[in-house]
Amino acid sequence: MSTKVPQNNEDQEIDLVVISKKISNFFHGINTSIFRAIQFFIRNWIIVLILILAGFGLGWFLDKTQKTYDNQIIVQPNFGSVDYLYAKVDLIQSKILTNDTAFFNSIGISQKPTLSKISIEPIVDVFKFVNNNEQNLEVLKLITNNGDLKSVIKETTTSKNYPFYVINFSTKGLSKDGIYANALLNYINSSKYYIDIQKVSVLNIKEKIKKNEEIIWQIDAVLNKVPVSGSSSHDKLVYYNENTQLNDLVKTKDGLIRENANYKIDLITSDKIVKESSVTTNMENTESVKGKLKIILPILLVFVFIFIVFIKRFYKKQQALQV
Repeated sequence: MSTKVPQNNEDQEIDLVVISKKISNFFHGINTSIFRAIQFFIRNWIIVLILILAGFGLGWFLDKTQKTYDNQIIVQPNFGSVDYLYAKVDLIQSKILTNDTAFFNSIGISQKPTLSKISIEPIVDVFKFVNNNEQNLEVLKLITNNGDLKSVIKETTTSKNYPFYVINFSTKGLSKDGIYANALLNYINSSKYYIDIQKVSVLNIKEKIKKNEEIIWQIDAVLNKVPVSGSSSHDKLVYYNENTQLNDLVKTKDGLIRENANYKIDLITSDKIVKESSVTTNMENTESVKGKLKIILPILLVFVFIFIVFIKRFYKKQQALQV
């Protein structure tokens, strides 16, 4: 046992020496690499400076001339036109991909800037999804019981039952006075089929308002003829509360007034097939490299130069070994 301990100590000392040498060589290699890099930039500082200035100038020019702007239109499709709206947006996107200038000229988009993309997505609002719709409420209850609410509310079939949607489109350059948004909305609202449905629907709403007002007038006439003991309005209210039929009339009148209020709002939103509620234009897109080319291009050009120099040196070394 006594003869093995010194050997272990000697092995440990040798291992420590080897490790320390490796660590020392590692830091020495780093120092050497840093020194060579400094030497490289000192020798080539003119070329590097030219590349940085050229990259900055080119990047600044591209950032100024190649700006992309995002635009949003919040819309409410009327008369069951959700699928129609999706189809129109998909059609416009296909025309963008094929660069169909004749199509865009025909819908009033003939000047710079150009459309680069367009898409549509629902504004997810579960409360409006179930508002005054027992069928949607039952569907939501069933979904909740299955524990898959988040995925279903964004599923295509469900998403086409929300009242509001966002049309997103991008342009290469500024769109003055919302011309692109107006042109797109005019094109979407040009369907003869839905225009005919719109006319009938508006007439129906006006007729419902008129009929409700006639019923309200009749109810008022009945209520005004009710004999009341005493002149106090408080006594009259007590009398109403004690008369079930009169209470039903009052409730019916209240319901009709609320119904007419909703119909009048429907008239405002029904003046178009797809009614816009908000239009936001010319939001500069700064995602990814957009707007940052004046920083990215100088760095990229310098790295390309370093890579080319490295490849040349590597090739010369390999060529020398082959001789």
